Amino acid sequence: MDRRNSIKALLVGSMATGVLVEACKPSEKKAIAASADATLDMDRMQEEKDAAKKLSALPNFFNAHEMATITVLGDIIIPKDKISGSASDAKVPEFIEFIVKDMPEHQVPMQGGLRWLDMQCFKRFDKTFVDCSKQQQIEMVDAIAYPEKAKPEVKQGVAFFNLMRDLVSTGFYTSEIGGKDIGYMGNVPNQWNGVPDDVLKQYGYAYSDRELKECLSFDKA
Repeated sequence: MDRRNSIKALLVGSMATGVLVEACKPSEKKAIAASADATLDMDRMQEEKDAAKKLSALPNFFNAHEMATITVLGDIIIPKDKISGSASDAKVPEFIEFIVKDMPEHQVPMQGGLRWLDMQCFKRFDKTFVDCSKQQQIEMVDAIAYPEKAKPEVKQGVAFFNLMRDLVSTGFYTSEIGGKDIGYMGNVPNQWNGVPDDVLKQYGYAYSDRELKECLSFDKA
């Protein structure tokens, strides 16, 4: 399964509203701006800069093992391909570390989910998630990545993976790498040459000579 395309489809479909609206909350704007790819510091208010600096100075919430697990999971959700880098290349683990400091309500679900994942891997493979083979890791992820197919006994893992997927997607697609991945160009100057002739004809409309002269001054390509 091409997970990158699946994530991109979710982002431009119904799930995009939930993920990206959350990303637009003031508290998350601070976190996104403070991520490794943030270069528009001049667009942030001073109180946002101060809050980001304060949060960044806090001790790490996740330990080294938890960060390693987040890194592996993130790269499974959004792996590197010929178009762009992976979630870890976009500094998504650092983004998630920042988010759980800025939004403490994510701390228990994330840390609890990571522990649940390791316990399940111990039961299945007698090792932690990061120590499993890639095939074993994918097998574990497949068991919790699809809510409609998941077994009732792994519902805690499903809830954790849903949160993890949302955070990874938000972190990646608000980074410079993620923006380039979907072809986002931002606010750039352009010119509009009016409604195309074939569309006008389709609906029985046409520009008058005056409109063409006064309003549509650009040469049509």
